[in-house]
Amino acid sequence: MTPAQKIIVQGIEVNISSTKQNDQDYISLTDIAKHKNAEETGLIISNWLRTRYTVEFMGIWEQIHNPNFNVVEFDYIKNRSGSNTFKLSGKQWIEGTNAIGLIAKTGRYNGGTYAHKDIAFEFASWISPEFKLYLIKEFQRLKEEESKKLALGWDVKRMLTKINYRIHTDAIKEHLIPENLTKYSQVLVYANEADLLNLALFGLKAQDWERNNPQETGNIRDHATVEQLVILANLETLNAEFIRQELPSLDRLKKLNEIAIIQMRSLLGNPTIKKLSNL
Repeated sequence: MTPAQKIIVQGIEVNISSTKQNDQDYISLTDIAKHKNAEETGLIISNWLRTRYTVEFMGIWEQIHNPNFNVVEFDYIKNRSGSNTFKLSGKQWIEGTNAIGLIAKTGRYNGGTYAHKDIAFEFASWISPEFKLYLIKEFQRLKEEESKKLALGWDVKRMLTKINYRIHTDAIKEHLIPENLTKYSQVLVYANEADLLNLALFGLKAQDWERNNPQETGNIRDHATVEQLVILANLETLNAEFIRQELPSLDRLKKLNEIAIIQMRSLLGNPTIKKLSNL
């Protein structure tokens, strides 16, 4: 799981992590249980798990989301649930049914039992309907803040290439587009120069990338890393200068590719670039 984020719900610090496999949010049941009794969180979770309703709910969730769920073991657990002698821990549920809705996380400060948000909200409702509503409110606030940061970060990254875009297009217009050329032909010239940069940096043209990635939205530059976008901005300026020097396109491509490789080596691991990546 990724490092935990924290939200405060009615004075209780609740950790939230996401799995690397499917990037789903998991909320700490251990933290939620503190609302009822901070000293007996494991017992509270176990008491919730042992109810027949919880077992059925968890089983249905797993069958919807988990193709490797052990249905045979689930049926065995379900048939025993609800009795006075029935006990079930998170670890027993995970190991017995190959469940993915619960995760046992180790760690001194943010360890404990985590559950997919669907399950965590259900557990919170059992703990306290009021606490559940505040939990949902704070969780949604966290997600909205993340969305805003992602949008801002992407705007900043894309701005890197837009800064030098005018320099590049002006050079193309002044030196590569003859007078009286049709608008369609002008578009082709601009597109060819854009693909020259794509070849120098990414190793393929925009159409080739789209053909190789039919499931993706946007274009090749929309999926570029911060390092690539920084280099692309630099290549636009350099290509504009090479155009003014009247260098042939193949010579420009070779030079730009060499420069892209050198700059990529310099930028990888650069702490300033890492900060921009995390915006």
